[in-house]
Amino acid sequence: MAIRRILTIDNAADLAILKQVSKPVAAVDDAVRTLMDDMLETMYDAPGIGLAAVQIGALDRVIVMDLGDKDGVVCETEEEAAENVEARKNPRFFANPEILWTSDELYTYEEGCLSIPEYFDKVERPARVRIRYLNRDGQSVEEEAEGLYAVCIQHEMDHLNGVLFIDHLSRLKRDRAVTKVKKAARDRIAA
Repeated sequence: MAIRRILTIDNAADLAILKQVSKPVAAVDDAVRTLMDDMLETMYDAPGIGLAAVQIGALDRVIVMDLGDKDGVVCETEEEAAENVEARKNPRFFANPEILWTSDELYTYEEGCLSIPEYFDKVERPARVRIRYLNRDGQSVEEEAEGLYAVCIQHEMDHLNGVLFIDHLSRLKRDRAVTKVKKAARDRIAA
């Protein structure tokens, strides 16, 4: 396993990759499992709770996630999930995920993103979704997600389609996010 560099929106070349649509994987083979392992290690190191392959420059329809919800305890916030993940690791792996159904009921959640560091804003999404994907063993899984799980899977699936969470915001908020991330990057370089 290897920690990979996470692409960020303050870099024009990174942003060009992040805006691309990822391609389906032919099968969940050893190469895809190695990618998943690298993604998981990168996500834990960041730290984060979800990561799409495109965020490390791989244009494959692959997502990893860990909401720290082992033992059936569902975390309500990203902070809670990140704090508990070491004690209750519950990694999830998704290849070629697709949304089959979304609820009419909406849920607003303050999202963040490893590719948009240090910026958070509220995004409204369906409260529940039914998804289908291939797991780490290549088996087809169909399940319903709600709460933080629904938010996270929709957020990561957006990445696979070249969509960032700030694309759901008004132009003013989106521009503010980009400016803030670029300024923070300049400040880190100057320090």
